[in-house]
Amino acid sequence: MGGRFKALVTATLIAGVAIVSANGVTCRPAQADDAFPNKVIRVIVGFAAGGGNDIFARVVGQRFGELIGQTVVIENKPGAGGRIASEYVAQQPGDGYTLMVGASGSMSIASAIYPTLGYHPTKSFVPLTMIASFPLIMTVSAEHPAKSVSELVAWAKANPDKANYATSSPAFTIATELLKLKTGMPGQAIPYKSSNESVLSVAAGQTLLTISDGPPAVPMVKGGKVRALAVTGSDRSGELPDVPSMKEAGYPEVNSRLWSGFFAPASTPAPIVAKLEAALRKAMADEGVRAKLKTMAVDPGGGTGAEFRKLIDADIETYKGIVQAAKLKFER
Repeated sequence: MGGRFKALVTATLIAGVAIVSANGVTCRPAQADDAFPNKVIRVIVGFAAGGGNDIFARVVGQRFGELIGQTVVIENKPGAGGRIASEYVAQQPGDGYTLMVGASGSMSIASAIYPTLGYHPTKSFVPLTMIASFPLIMTVSAEHPAKSVSELVAWAKANPDKANYATSSPAFTIATELLKLKTGMPGQAIPYKSSNESVLSVAAGQTLLTISDGPPAVPMVKGGKVRALAVTGSDRSGELPDVPSMKEAGYPEVNSRLWSGFFAPASTPAPIVAKLEAALRKAMADEGVRAKLKTMAVDPGGGTGAEFRKLIDADIETYKGIVQAAKLKFER
């Protein structure tokens, strides 16, 4: 899928000149905002190609570029569960030419679990619109004997030396650690750079299980490479209707619903923010875009930036409560 949406571009020279005043505030020519955009727009993704956020960026980015009238380039800067990219984008000029697809794990969850995080989701950035919200999918190798969550828990307890799990984000780690907490299941975390790599490791038998987002998991489930044991939350996924929810599986507390969305640096001027938000929301309203997103077991977004900001701030407080209750500790 990534190849279909990959843009081939040649970078152009910067057309405008930024002037920095004595007090450090960047002053732009009056016509700069009106002329925006007049060069390539970069969208930074903090995860490797092939993962859910990368696919989201490419699906929406193509239509966004058509609507805003400029080429949109997707750049992957994986590492540290998306935090490397977040720190990078937070420090970029607020000119509208560097955006980011941020995820729950690198934004609201990271803010909740890392007291010294070098950025804040709604203070270092301007939330533009949500791309999607979604439950997570728990998978094991198609060759594994476990056919249910309870069977997997029993197997892991009987084989603790083989009990491990693949994870590429604090969001996935929290969901898995919560399952361990509620079931007593053992399991060592094995880090990967993307959820795609995590699912592939499970398919190859390198790790026992992963709880990940839908885009890399759903095709592997449908292709018979991995077996989905449950989706986190109270309801089944429309894309995987035969897979029970964690509530049905007997573990209602393992309820994780994540999101991905577009962000700009906090210093981006309001007129540029308005143009970006309008084009992104229009792209999200496109039926073709929404149809593609739905095939990935997600619910398309497209609300206002203000609504997105409110959700993020509420999420931070929710995850702080979960981490404290589960006594989880994370090392950066």
